[in-house]
Amino acid sequence: MPAMIAFLGCGEMNEAIMAGLLTAGTSPDRVVATVRSADRAAALRGSYPGVTVISTEENPDGNRAACIGAAVVVLGVAPGATAELARAVGPALRRDAVVVSVAAALPLAQLEAALPEGQAVVRSMPNTPLKVGRGIVSLTPGSSCTSAQLQQARSIFEGSGTVVEVPEEQIALVSAISGSGPAYAYYLAEAMAAAGAGLGLEPGLAELLARETVAGAGLMLAAPGATASALRQAMTGPETITSRAIAVFEERGLPGIIAEGAGATVKRTGEVTARLVRN
Repeated sequence: MPAMIAFLGCGEMNEAIMAGLLTAGTSPDRVVATVRSADRAAALRGSYPGVTVISTEENPDGNRAACIGAAVVVLGVAPGATAELARAVGPALRRDAVVVSVAAALPLAQLEAALPEGQAVVRSMPNTPLKVGRGIVSLTPGSSCTSAQLQQARSIFEGSGTVVEVPEEQIALVSAISGSGPAYAYYLAEAMAAAGAGLGLEPGLAELLARETVAGAGLMLAAPGATASALRQAMTGPETITSRAIAVFEERGLPGIIAEGAGATVKRTGEVTARLVRN
């Protein structure tokens, strides 16, 4: 039976999407993935039994082979290589297949121009927590994508996260919050662990406390109706110990620092997009 879903390139993001899809119940024999090296292919086969993994080192035509019969093709290579990959596999695509791009900075028009005319395209902005069933992904359909094809793209992500639809001009903004956001949370956990060690805790214990606290707070945020503001306010009344820490964060301008960092990612996305369009 031909694969229903093809993942072309299986780096961190495409692997996270694939892992979430499999965890949500998709049969491995309906999935094919391509990678460059034979060693990486062997490792993925070991991690995901039943998934067909093709190494282009061993089969130079592996990307095109993976597309044959696939209803959804997920392009997971670097933004600068995505259009080239699309051109290479275009002739092998089913006419009704939907091509999903995870390249953050590559515009829809650029991708559509690299594919056969009328091929359905969807830009996605997923994040890595898809791997553990707590991801969020934005989708933006191209000009030829039907509602049914968009739903096919949604089905890749719905079992392992929340799906939203956004206009293309907001994708960089989404990337600044949810795409890069997991790294912000990890950075916070690192800083908390370092603070604990600086106060005199054993470093391993400080790391454990920080890691489990950030992970647990995330689960509380995931509860129905929960908001970050309400949860924070419940812990930071005027007489609480925790309010002293928040007061320092406010005094040092932490919200502004976070906003500035997010803005820097938007600027960087724009720079990468401009370079891709020029090339």
